[in-house]
Amino acid sequence: MASPALSRALAEAIWHAGVQAVRPQYCLPQFLLQRYQEGDPRFDFQQYSRILVVGGGKAGAAMAGALEEALASAGVDLSRVEGWVNVPSETVRPLKRIRLHPARPMGVNEPTPEAAYGAEQILQLARSAGPDDLLICLISGGGSALLPLPAEGISLAEKQQVVRALLRCGATIAEMNAVRKHISRIKGGRLAQEFTGRVCLTLIISDVIGDPLDVIASGPTAPDPTTYSDAWSVLEKYGLLDEIPTGVREHLQRGVRGEIPETPKDLPLGPDGRPRVAHFILASNRHALEAAARFARQSGLEVVQLGPYLEGETRPVAETLACLARFWREEIRWPTAVLSGGETTVSLPKQHGKGGRNQEFALAFLHKLSQSDPNGVILLAGGTDGEDGPTDAAGAFADAEVLRQAQRRGLNLADFLTRHDAYTFFDAVAALFRPGLTETNVMDLRVLLIEPAAGASAADAPTKRPGGAG
Repeated sequence: MASPALSRALAEAIWHAGVQAVRPQYCLPQFLLQRYQEGDPRFDFQQYSRILVVGGGKAGAAMAGALEEALASAGVDLSRVEGWVNVPSETVRPLKRIRLHPARPMGVNEPTPEAAYGAEQILQLARSAGPDDLLICLISGGGSALLPLPAEGISLAEKQQVVRALLRCGATIAEMNAVRKHISRIKGGRLAQEFTGRVCLTLIISDVIGDPLDVIASGPTAPDPTTYSDAWSVLEKYGLLDEIPTGVREHLQRGVRGEIPETPKDLPLGPDGRPRVAHFILASNRHALEAAARFARQSGLEVVQLGPYLEGETRPVAETLACLARFWREEIRWPTAVLSGGETTVSLPKQHGKGGRNQEFALAFLHKLSQSDPNGVILLAGGTDGEDGPTDAAGAFADAEVLRQAQRRGLNLADFLTRHDAYTFFDAVAALFRPGLTETNVMDLRVLLIEPAAGASAADAPTKRPGGAG
């Protein structure tokens, strides 16, 4: 068997195979069919007076469209369906019964007045539910920014200031959401708290490591284990207590003193004593990795899976992967794809360049790789949503050709890395990855292709090539 030729095109094809498996058009109908075949009574849609659909996230438009089609295919009279979902403006399109509300433009992953208006409409729709109504909540990555509804006494501008400060400090998604939930009227289970209908089914495409229900989109229908004290501690940890607006600080202090209600810690119960809210993970980073691995094997590659749990500061994680790539190249005897997921963070100074965590990952990887023989290695680091930071790229490629182009143009990798200006660097060497919006979001997917070092050939490989079970 001839070994496959490694190329950027192959890395991109593997990446797209992973993303395709977690797109709502594929995973949502599959999930509903499975629940129907299992006879789950909650998914007997004919029993409800009305079906209310709400939600927010980067996958919201595709989820809403797929849901409408699935309900129609199941014989549901769509006149009983009413919905409102906050989505990025580029994904808005007309649906039969669910309104897709343009809550923010591309590249602006923070709360906007349009998103706050939409979140208010969602809360009102949930409150309108009658005793025999079903609420379907569609949640996906980006939902925290797309569902902003500040607590009383806090303005949207003040909330934006807090989120920007946490992003700049490199706070984790769990830390950020602990704060967001405690300055919101809809997050941290408060949406479910306002629902008075029969059943709430929350369908989720997860963009958080480990798929914690209370963290994804700040858990609008999930019980919240964090407290006002936890939120205060996050701001204290990053030295932000003197930087945040007075209204936010006073609100959190009141919460710490017990003067205002905590976020709900238990799911609301129905008349039968059972929880009225159920959560289901439709797709996650793990599903994308599994699909990417299948495609890579079908393409003749060995596969090493590093899993969906990579996190931490971007640069050291990327440098570690570059060191491993050098080691693997010396050890393998067959072209190999090393797949990894998860989501790293970048701590930014107040003055910085342009890019996102995947572009920074590729640049840090390339900088480390340049200290040895860079040939035979190709990395594609990309956000599965098609966005990476406030840019039009999802990520970037890193390989020997990028280094050659950089040398021809006199570009110093270390300087760009120090300035956190990866976008400018990769744009100059034509190595940005621009797939466009994917209408899904399961964190990041990195495809690392490695060919054996010179002198190692397929003839040296054992009968069963290593890594295939990864």
